[in-house]
Amino acid sequence: MNLRFDTSLAEGYKSPSQIARVLTEDWLARNMYCPICGEVSIRRAEPNAPVKDYVCEKCKAQYELKSMKSDSERFQTTVQDGVYRTMISRITSLDNPSFFFMHYNRYEVNNLVIVPKCFFTPSVIKKRVALKSTAERAGWEGCVIQMNEIPATAKIPIIINGEVRPIPDVVFQYQRVYNLQTKSVESRGWLMDTLHLVERLDETFTIKQMYSFVDELQMKYPNNNHIPDKIRQQLQFLRDKGFIEFKGRGVYKKI
Repeated sequence: MNLRFDTSLAEGYKSPSQIARVLTEDWLARNMYCPICGEVSIRRAEPNAPVKDYVCEKCKAQYELKSMKSDSERFQTTVQDGVYRTMISRITSLDNPSFFFMHYNRYEVNNLVIVPKCFFTPSVIKKRVALKSTAERAGWEGCVIQMNEIPATAKIPIIINGEVRPIPDVVFQYQRVYNLQTKSVESRGWLMDTLHLVERLDETFTIKQMYSFVDELQMKYPNNNHIPDKIRQQLQFLRDKGFIEFKGRGVYKKI
């Protein structure tokens, strides 16, 4: 995998954002495989497809690319995106895309992660303030992706500090994480919240520690009067999927 951009494509462009878009989108189209099925390449989607940049011809998986100039391994707290309503409509549909997040510097990729589609819920997307009436696109409402709302488990590395991970390792990790896919947006939300809480605890933790987050979850789900039951349900789900192990007497261990 060649991490360098084809800078010849930037000729004729003056806007830094346009240059970045052309170079990063071209790089992904030429170099990226499908992290879901391992197909050697993915193709660009039809022009102006909403929240969809690439498609795998083999498994029909859809992908969106977000990139920024940075030499940091850590991805920023928020990533700007397009129209809020369009984004919400896409991520709550049955065929929502997975997302690539790229960092590049000096015209080459240094970090790239893939986040499976099952980790995108409305709570991850924040509406931006609508443009003022004096603006050219008055009333336009964009959005940002809140990266800090996505569990670390869901951010699967493909390239780390310029080092490319083996394809089988990425595909295996993607399939393991995607095994957490749920049937509804609401259950996606509970899964993400539970993973976030588990990630805040030590390798070995207790159900009592998880119950200490009840008030925090109650604020997020004010109409749910069975928060402890939901916590136990989600822990059982993570146990059944092989992400945590139940050691007995209310003790769990991360796998």
